[in-house]
Amino acid sequence: MSIYNTPANIIITCYRRLAPFLEQEVKELGYEVEETFATGLRITGTANDCIRLNINLYCASQVLYSLGKFTSRNATDVYRFLSEIPWEDLLPEDGFFSVTSNVHNETVNNSMFVNVKVKDAIVDRIRAKKGIRPSSGSEMDRAVIHLFWKEDQAEIFIDTSGETIARHGYRKIPGQAPMLESLASATILASKWDRKSAFINPMCGAGTLAIEAALIATNSKPGLFRNNYSFMYFHGYDEEFYYAEQDKVEAQITEAPGLRIIATDHSEKAIENAKKNAIAAGVANMIEFSVCDFADTEIPQENKGVFFVNPEYGERLGEEQELEETYGRIGDFMKQKCGGYSGYIFTGNLDLAKKIGLKAKRRIEFYSGKIDCRLLEYELYEGTRRTITPTE
Repeated sequence: MSIYNTPANIIITCYRRLAPFLEQEVKELGYEVEETFATGLRITGTANDCIRLNINLYCASQVLYSLGKFTSRNATDVYRFLSEIPWEDLLPEDGFFSVTSNVHNETVNNSMFVNVKVKDAIVDRIRAKKGIRPSSGSEMDRAVIHLFWKEDQAEIFIDTSGETIARHGYRKIPGQAPMLESLASATILASKWDRKSAFINPMCGAGTLAIEAALIATNSKPGLFRNNYSFMYFHGYDEEFYYAEQDKVEAQITEAPGLRIIATDHSEKAIENAKKNAIAAGVANMIEFSVCDFADTEIPQENKGVFFVNPEYGERLGEEQELEETYGRIGDFMKQKCGGYSGYIFTGNLDLAKKIGLKAKRRIEFYSGKIDCRLLEYELYEGTRRTITPTE
């Protein structure tokens, strides 16, 4: 049996609150979503489908291919079930693998103990069949096995991603408190941006939002920036299939004539770093970077699109007091300069958001790390919004 052409459960994970946007992506790739939950979704497919998914998805974290479900009351049950899997047909005996797990079982108070049990089952099986054993460790850059175990139900997976695909690989200089790439993509997908009109991003920091906007607008997939995945380290991996999928992704890149993406920051160092990241992502020619106060950002009056800002949240009292003025100025700027645009504020501080002075049309829930955040959408009218009463 080759995992690369045998259908099985595939779990695609993501950070909390990204699942609706991940589901949108997966459906656009032509897959039927069988179940969606808080941190991902489930489809059916082969490991070759996992290759395609790893390369194409903006919002995902890991792509997991199931090797089987089983009942497990304790770690001994885990070892017993895994010992029956023909690991010698999956992993090279002279290779390297690592183990991760997500465990919620009353008999376990340390998931590392479970990881060792998984490793032992694999190593013992291969040693018994081949006479030698593969190496193992914590590095995620080669074959990765993942165990999900909740109460007495467990499932063992090949983590076909390895190192998370939530980071898209181009960002060499993250800057201060950078937005995770998969989160940035999800917030853009959550907006009303049509991928053709202007995208204005003041306070751009490391440039992640502007860069992800350029990638999405040109259909440039995250897999273009990475050439190492866990799926490459299992028996049956077809390198030609992988390169054919890469070729398809490259062929699908589109032009975005007339698109203006403007990114500004008051920090010269931030703009310098953002430019380097944009060069690494291959979109530096699409983004107009400049150093200025956000209120001096150019707002094109033609082809109006989206004004998108991710200001600081203020973790200490003094900072929050200073930021009240900043949030007020953002609101004034949107009202006075951004008529005809859709305005978006991404923030983890709803008290500060009140200082914007505008009523949000939508409040979309996200997390940034452990911070409960909102993407606030504002409809920015041109001129004065008036209600005209018809005369009799």
